Amino acid sequence: PLDDGSRGFSFRFDSPLDMRMNKRSGTTAADILDSYDEARLAHVIYMYGELRQSRRIAAAVVKARREAPLVTTGDLLKVAEPFMTRGREKKDQALRIEVNHETDALREMLVSAARLLRPGGRLSVITYHSIEDRIVKNMMKSGNAEGRVEQDFFGRRLTPFRPAGCRLTVPSDVEQAANPRSRSAKLRVAEKI
Repeated sequence: PLDDGSRGFSFRFDSPLDMRMNKRSGTTAADILDSYDEARLAHVIYMYGELRQSRRIAAAVVKARREAPLVTTGDLLKVAEPFMTRGREKKDQALRIEVNHETDALREMLVSAARLLRPGGRLSVITYHSIEDRIVKNMMKSGNAEGRVEQDFFGRRLTPFRPAGCRLTVPSDVEQAANPRSRSAKLRVAEKI
């Protein structure tokens, strides 16, 4: 399971920096921290972790790895903690997304859905954080994950979808009491044109 401390998905446990959904795939979070240059590491932290201090964190990681590789979540936490102003989930989110190419997989799924759905068919996607929600929203409105609106000669939008609704779902007080890490989610629905 993903909440197994030995998988390295959470900073609640001092465990190996793995974070791979598929244990047979190649690159681990430790590999990324050891091999990415400072600019690329800052980009990952900023884009997927949405952290303003991404450049400072990346610089601290590069400096720390010169002395010893960062191999556990505790190692990374010691380096990044001085720059953190938000909850811990954002730090592990950035590395997890990069290790598993999650945004690439989401983009591929959305492109495939646009190709496979028949006109009038509906696509429903549940998102749990702003990064994936932005990609889904852009795809449903513009036909691409970047949100670039393309138009034909007559000014009509060239998009395979027509947004058909969005609903925010927030965990109840009972659900939050039972699981303090429960989060809100968005359901986005689009109809194939």
